[in-house]
Amino acid sequence: MSNDIPKLVKDDPWLEPYSDHISRRMLRLQDHLREAAAAAGSLKDYASTHLDHGIHYDPSSDIWKIREWAPGAKYVALTGDFNNWDRGQYPLNREDDGTWRTALPGFALKHGDLVKLHIAGADDSVRDRIPATIHRAVQNEQTHDYSGQIWQSDESYAWKNEFDPSSIDSPLIYEGHVGMSGEEPRLHTYREFADEVLPRIAKLGYNTVQLMAIQEHPYYGSFGYHVSSFFAPCSRFGTPEDLKYLIDTAHGMGIAMLIDIVHSHAVKNIAEGLNEFDGTDHQYFHSGERGDHPQWDSKCFDYGKEEVRRFLLSNLRYWLEEFKFDGFRFDGVTSMLYHHHGETSFDHMDKYFKDGPDEDAILYLGMATTLTNELRPGALIIAEDMSGMTGLCRPTSEGGGGFTHRLAMGIPDYWIKLLKHSRDEDWNLEEMWRVMTNRRHGEANIAYAESHDQALVGDKTIAFRLMDQEMYWHMSKNSEHGTIDRGIALHKMIRLFTLIAGGEGWLNFMGNEFGHPEWLDFPREGNDWSYHHCRRQWSLVDNPALRYESLNHFDQQMIHLTHDYKLLASNNTDLLWVHNDDKIIVIKRAGLIFAFNFHPDKSFPDYPIPTTKLGEYQIVLDSDSEENGGHQRINTSLTFQTDEDHQLSLYLPSRTCIVLALHTERASRKCLTSG
Repeated sequence: MSNDIPKLVKDDPWLEPYSDHISRRMLRLQDHLREAAAAAGSLKDYASTHLDHGIHYDPSSDIWKIREWAPGAKYVALTGDFNNWDRGQYPLNREDDGTWRTALPGFALKHGDLVKLHIAGADDSVRDRIPATIHRAVQNEQTHDYSGQIWQSDESYAWKNEFDPSSIDSPLIYEGHVGMSGEEPRLHTYREFADEVLPRIAKLGYNTVQLMAIQEHPYYGSFGYHVSSFFAPCSRFGTPEDLKYLIDTAHGMGIAMLIDIVHSHAVKNIAEGLNEFDGTDHQYFHSGERGDHPQWDSKCFDYGKEEVRRFLLSNLRYWLEEFKFDGFRFDGVTSMLYHHHGETSFDHMDKYFKDGPDEDAILYLGMATTLTNELRPGALIIAEDMSGMTGLCRPTSEGGGGFTHRLAMGIPDYWIKLLKHSRDEDWNLEEMWRVMTNRRHGEANIAYAESHDQALVGDKTIAFRLMDQEMYWHMSKNSEHGTIDRGIALHKMIRLFTLIAGGEGWLNFMGNEFGHPEWLDFPREGNDWSYHHCRRQWSLVDNPALRYESLNHFDQQMIHLTHDYKLLASNNTDLLWVHNDDKIIVIKRAGLIFAFNFHPDKSFPDYPIPTTKLGEYQIVLDSDSEENGGHQRINTSLTFQTDEDHQLSLYLPSRTCIVLALHTERASRKCLTSG
């Protein structure tokens, strides 16, 4: 094959019919990267909208510089409580490129002042708007209106900890939401998360935290996905310095920090967001019907417009540099990649290259991953993509999209379907294996059994789907109940099975590790604005009399095992044995043997399972141990010797999973861990 053929195609001959499409994407990206560097000096300097637009104090000249891009506007002025909301005192002057500019003396503004731009739009509308790159937006508690706020603290945050994201060989992600992270029915803060939740995460063994709802959003119940001010950390949870403290604290614990970045759409609110900012419908977004997202009731960015790409790229630079995030989980990537926003069946390769892809969005994402890698080498860049676009998680130099990982979104959907519609005794283990392992070779996936999506009102977590209302009455360790026994056992097995077979990374939503009961429901009119279901009940897992503690302990053992054996860094996951009638499946990964008995009631005293290495094996994880909420049917002190047929003879109780390691391997891991 020619050297001009992208490596993505060389590695997969099935892509040969699309080689020209992939090459054109590569060339277009290279051309735009060259143009960006030529225009600004570098891609980093190209992504500087947040530095030369907005409201900035220049101490060298003791002036405030105000600049805003609003090409369709007829009049722009700065107003706020600092001048009693006078809309005529400080007008901005229009420049040829559609930006507006003015300068004010240093004494005109001070830390904490509320500000807006008074804009007469192209449509003759007259509105007060929040500057597009404002770094802080706050809500009036009485009127509920939002304003920008001057944030010029006397002392900048003093960072204490350096962190290298490339130290994360396999991400073990704890998905968290600051506002609901405490037990009390109220909003919780960045500092509370840092001081009270991070120690829990570190103890469990997770090496990455993914924070949701950080970009400012007017409606709390949107879970942070209807963003209004893209450069403003959510003020509900504290100050920018408080967020820096959280990130700095995590880095001190060896934990990488990801922001759940929303560049797939924007809130359509005119008062708080970017919609009709200059009096047109096409400044930041596509005009007309194409600018409206039909499923999300929001606005769609025009990625074909240079100013929009620079705005979004600058947003990435801002979060990486100002707050030292270690990467991004890009929300709604499927919606970005296609003109139809993913509303189709992806049953043919043509869907990725010919039928529906948005080449402007693909260009932007390539520039975004390139910039992120330049600014934060080793950064994690995760795509929320359910389409499975070929090459999305391969380097751009090979013809890919530059993402490091893709969320395995089909897995939680599969578990929901299985739990809702199939009896345990009807589960097809071969099908379960195929679903977990159905991913492209060479493109890393983040596996998860459930995320925040499954915890929202209207759906159910795995724990609540398994045990439902019985969790209210029978979670005491002294209580005997068949539904709870089944739920506890399957909760552990589903999570471990998904982790070892589903990907190269792992994600868990806050509280799901211990089977947090009930659902998430944000304060809204329909529940009288209650926070009762918008919190995490840590007291349940902290109570040694309850079985939540046992689920939490199992999760801790599972995560530490994954870390100690570099389990997810191993690309070879082998199916050693599967028997649907017995409901036994045995998997090998990173030298460990995972034996699952999914049978509802049948235990096997001397079950032969194949291995690939001769030797003496010992159990390193047992879901049936007392500390893990089981029935203690297995003697974990025993060792198991392979026979001449490379088989182990094991006792496999019903609804259990055990993990075995070669005795010599276990000893070496203990030495490494203790060292």
